[in-house]
Amino acid sequence: MTQIVRTPHEGPRAASAKRPGRSAVSRRSVTLITGCVLSGMILLLALVSLFWTPYAPDDTSGGRLTGPGAGHLLGTDKLGRDLFTQLMTGSRIAVEAGLGSVLIAAVAGVTLGVLAAFAQGWLDDTLSAFLDILIAFPTLLLAMLIVAARSATLGSAVLAIGLAQSAVVARVVRILVKRVLAQDYITAARTSGTSWPRIVAGHVLPNIWPTLVVNLALQFGLAVLAEAGLSYLGLGAPPPNASWGRMLQEAQATFTTAPAGALAPGVLLVLLVIGVNLVADGLRDTLDPATGRRRS
Repeated sequence: MTQIVRTPHEGPRAASAKRPGRSAVSRRSVTLITGCVLSGMILLLALVSLFWTPYAPDDTSGGRLTGPGAGHLLGTDKLGRDLFTQLMTGSRIAVEAGLGSVLIAAVAGVTLGVLAAFAQGWLDDTLSAFLDILIAFPTLLLAMLIVAARSATLGSAVLAIGLAQSAVVARVVRILVKRVLAQDYITAARTSGTSWPRIVAGHVLPNIWPTLVVNLALQFGLAVLAEAGLSYLGLGAPPPNASWGRMLQEAQATFTTAPAGALAPGVLLVLLVIGVNLVADGLRDTLDPATGRRRS
């Protein structure tokens, strides 16, 4: 007599195996929450600076290089300006630079990336080579060219950073759009008579936005670092704007006697970049659970 071997019921067990474990979900939540807290503190500081600061940014009545105290929470710089006021103003400039650069990169990069994805033959090769040249072009050199054509302002720095980052965004968008265009539902949509603009708006962009959002979050952190570097070299926001990069440049000569002038903007710069990167990491794991399962 043939023995019948019954296989165990694998429905719930298999379904639970496909779901990410509690530890993976918890890790994603901790990463995203930590990033939101770190970047949220800097954002709150920037928002408050729009309406209130302890002193005027150009107030030099505090005395040179005074230590932290009741009147000046972090002390003053070599010109007698309140350091905490400078930090608040610098946080607003950092956020403005990051958001402005990302906005320029998103508009220019998505437009160029979609056009490159639809291109064929020699036009596709030309656009790809053009993107490679833009990516290889140094942001600092581009900023110098724009500053020479305009002036050393925050707007010039944001424009230079945004244009430099748009090439990176365009390359990512080109790859994502080409992947979407190869799907069967795009062919079905074209067969049914749907126009290309409606396909882009209804099918392409909704399918690439999770990866695009993560990439733009990473570009925000890079833009903040780039603006600080440009301000350190005198190519960013001019005085009396207290960019973190300019604060670092002005405080390097007095670091041994008043280290707070260099440590405070450096710490906030690191916290903001780490926070934004953690947010991007958490968003990637949340929007693409498969990534989280591979990493766990």
